[in-house]
Amino acid sequence: MSVIELKMPKMGESISEATIINWLKQVGDTVEQDESILEIATDKVDSEVPAPCNGVITKIFCQPNEVVNVGNVMALIETSGKGNDIKKDNIIKEDVKITAPIEEKKSTVADTTFKLHNSPNPDAFLSPLVISIAKKENLSIEEVQSIPGTGTDGRIRKSDVINYIKHRQYPLQSRQQEQTVVQKPTYKAPPISFVEGKDRIVEMDRMRTMIADHMVYSKHTSPHVTSYIEADVTTMVNWRNNIKVDFFEKYGEKLTFTPIFVEAVAKAVQAYPMINVSVDGKKIVVHKDVNIGMATALPSGNLIVPVVKNADEKNLLGLAKNVNHLANSARENKLKPEEIQGSTFTISNVGTFGSLMGTPIINQPEVAILALGIIKKRAEVITTEKGDEIAIRSMMYLSLSFDHRVVDGFLGGSFLRKIGDELEAFDPNRKI
Repeated sequence: MSVIELKMPKMGESISEATIINWLKQVGDTVEQDESILEIATDKVDSEVPAPCNGVITKIFCQPNEVVNVGNVMALIETSGKGNDIKKDNIIKEDVKITAPIEEKKSTVADTTFKLHNSPNPDAFLSPLVISIAKKENLSIEEVQSIPGTGTDGRIRKSDVINYIKHRQYPLQSRQQEQTVVQKPTYKAPPISFVEGKDRIVEMDRMRTMIADHMVYSKHTSPHVTSYIEADVTTMVNWRNNIKVDFFEKYGEKLTFTPIFVEAVAKAVQAYPMINVSVDGKKIVVHKDVNIGMATALPSGNLIVPVVKNADEKNLLGLAKNVNHLANSARENKLKPEEIQGSTFTISNVGTFGSLMGTPIINQPEVAILALGIIKKRAEVITTEKGDEIAIRSMMYLSLSFDHRVVDGFLGGSFLRKIGDELEAFDPNRKI
């Protein structure tokens, strides 16, 4: 018989850890290969971890709500080895004491935590990865513990430490010195009145908590500026209304406005590539791929952003298929981790909820986000061959929130105007 390690799987390039939501199997339970054993969650999506083999769970090391680094062992599965296709790297020889490595890891963490008693936050936990980075960069434990954490429950992550190092100008003062200089804030949050028996308290779920943290982080990181334009989308609306039935009969796909919007944004990004960037300290990362995120409301009321990858390389049919698949998967909670990662620009169709316009918050680490308002018919003055006339037109407001650290008014305004021009200049004779 062999013992197989069930490790935290890699969920994506930017994912280094995940939270255990629930164990679907317990110690002593028999599992079959590819059968779901537990549910995990990252800051992007929830997933199930399948069994790597047939066998019996002999030990579980991690409990629900515990944050586990990618590659860490979560459980052990004992198997006869028959009928299993298992990687040799996952097998532990029988004559090796399997509890030793785990105990060693625990003692390392415990020793590290013990050394934090003089730090600004002695109860804070530092992962072995964070500690190794701190040692390499000659950071004191006290200094590391002063770094604001963006992980679960304020946990300090690798990205927090790296970001701090990039902006670090001098070592932090000792706690004793700091107390003589830093004064406690005098502002107190206003009390919230609560009427017993009338008001009720609703706990934020895990996804809502992450959304809240992400929104606050974005507002603290990027100085937001919002520009607005109005676009006459009458030609586009009429073309889509006339062609949508034929489009569905020919391709079996619904043609919504979203793929048309994505197409226009992709063309504008090609014209203004400096909008398709991220900020890394004092460096600007210019992305070659044009990956458009679609802010999508879930049935629970929460928000998720599935991504149309390489939108500039797809035709309208390809965009429609991609958009429909992502929207359906989001509603059914079946999005894969890779389908919500890697966006370089995001759109939010606030018009779906009847909003005239919006001031969206940038989806970090991007530098801009587009809000699309409701399309409304109204009387407009237009210029024709006969002169100025009043006509019924389909009008829509577009608003672009951008990071003023790297996007100035000229770039933001020009990019937004380009999107509007693409929508207004829609070809009424376009073939499907």
